[in-house]
Amino acid sequence: MVFGVAAAAVLAFVLWGALTPEGMGEVTTDTLTWLEKSFGWFFVLTTAAFVVFSAYLALSRYGNIRLGPDDSEPEFSTFSWVSMMFATGMGIGLIFWGVAEPLTHLNTPPMGMAEPGTPEAARLAMEYTFFHWGLHPWAIYAVIGLSIAYFAYRKGYGNLISATFRPLIGDAAGRAPGKAIDVVAIFATLFGSATSLGLGALQITGGLDNVFDGSSKSVALAVLVIWVLTACFVVSAVTGIERGVQFLSNANAVAAVVLVLFLFVVGPTVFILSTFTEGIGAYLTQLPTMSGRTGAFDEDQAAWLNGWTIFYWAWWVSWTPFVGMFIARISKGRTIRQFVGYVIVVPSLVSLVWFSIMGGSAFDLQLNKGQDLGTTLADEGTESILFTVLREYPLASATVVLAIFLIAIFFITGADSASIVMGMLSQQGEEEPNRSLIIFWGVAQGAIASVLLWSGGDDLRAGLTALQNLVIIVGGVFLLVIVAMCVSLMKALRAEPYESTLPSRVRRAVQYVQRQNQEEQHAIALTALGAEHHEIVPDAEEPERKTGSRDAD
Repeated sequence: MVFGVAAAAVLAFVLWGALTPEGMGEVTTDTLTWLEKSFGWFFVLTTAAFVVFSAYLALSRYGNIRLGPDDSEPEFSTFSWVSMMFATGMGIGLIFWGVAEPLTHLNTPPMGMAEPGTPEAARLAMEYTFFHWGLHPWAIYAVIGLSIAYFAYRKGYGNLISATFRPLIGDAAGRAPGKAIDVVAIFATLFGSATSLGLGALQITGGLDNVFDGSSKSVALAVLVIWVLTACFVVSAVTGIERGVQFLSNANAVAAVVLVLFLFVVGPTVFILSTFTEGIGAYLTQLPTMSGRTGAFDEDQAAWLNGWTIFYWAWWVSWTPFVGMFIARISKGRTIRQFVGYVIVVPSLVSLVWFSIMGGSAFDLQLNKGQDLGTTLADEGTESILFTVLREYPLASATVVLAIFLIAIFFITGADSASIVMGMLSQQGEEEPNRSLIIFWGVAQGAIASVLLWSGGDDLRAGLTALQNLVIIVGGVFLLVIVAMCVSLMKALRAEPYESTLPSRVRRAVQYVQRQNQEEQHAIALTALGAEHHEIVPDAEEPERKTGSRDAD
């Protein structure tokens, strides 16, 4: 049922986008504008609440609870675990926006709070870039991933989003209401992944254009790139998480580290370090203010927040079904404290370092070397500005090729994870879904991206923009689902035995003492009832039997 309904809904929306991309774009844009204006405050409030809720779970006694039986062990090494969650969560976004977002904010400062191209604009640019890619998005991923992992591996309800609602709606989670939630999750996952595939293809064509110094930004080339990537991530997905996904995620991590370390060394090292230090100081200082800002008293501020911050929050929410389920799938055996720490703190810190190096390198070119990167960004677009910046540093040909490779691999790891997740949702939470389902959803991603990219004509982004708006609208609805999941998780955690909330060594010591007390109380009870010694202590022999044995000797 889940598979059939989801497939039919996907086909209907793809036909709509392919036949009338302008009409779909107009409807989705108007709907998204209304959603942001009417419920922007709700996005701001709930995302801030997710950060606080995650911190509470990690710091409270519930942080000792394992996502599985009390003595379960993690399935993957810490490095592979972090690599996979990072590549799945926002790997492709870091490449796409690593240079583009800081430069955009430098030349058009947030809410007009500074003069363009000034040191104050640079500080503000890093502050808001850190805000959009730091604690908040990873907290959104963490709460849904934690809920799914807890109910799947500790309660045995299955690796499904609908399974997390059993404490609230009981057996209805396995019937029509729960299946409707899973269908919406497939819907958001497929369209969100297809949109990123299309945008990733555009950036790769931009990189090829930079390498070959020609006009390679054509629809045909972008579609060819899409299908090459589709073939790669389908092959990776059918090999399973333990082989294909884990290997590519580790390769991702190594390639990304090589790129940023090279840029850090050959670029303005001291300037980058200063950028990181000042940026993180401003971010942590202004975090409470930014977390609650809605632009209620200024229409211009509200417009900027709707176009950036609230847009980002809605986009991250639209990715939570896919990212949350995948992170849950690879986190079996971790404690809640480990989960929150590694899912929120570690990727956030890596993101801040990434943007400091990428953004700082670009800032140095504009602020200290006199290059007009703002005009270049406006002329060439966000998909090409990364390669323009890399061209200004040594070994440019090698770093541009490495960046193209990194974009491709980041997307392959994200898309094959999405294919596996949609297969799980289509097969009642099966951890190793049928390969035919994985192939179907993998091909569907490529087909959707190709059709909508082609339908845009000369404007390569027309169909993709409409689809992106649609995904964010679905994400707005899904935000209510995440809030309910948090309530359900808290209700279940409060019902946990007290021993399960203790640290592992303390829990084992308490359980040992409890067993000893039970045995002692049992022995006292049997003695009071007149039981023989061998009945109280089963391994002991009867005294008469021992005496007889000595006489025989």
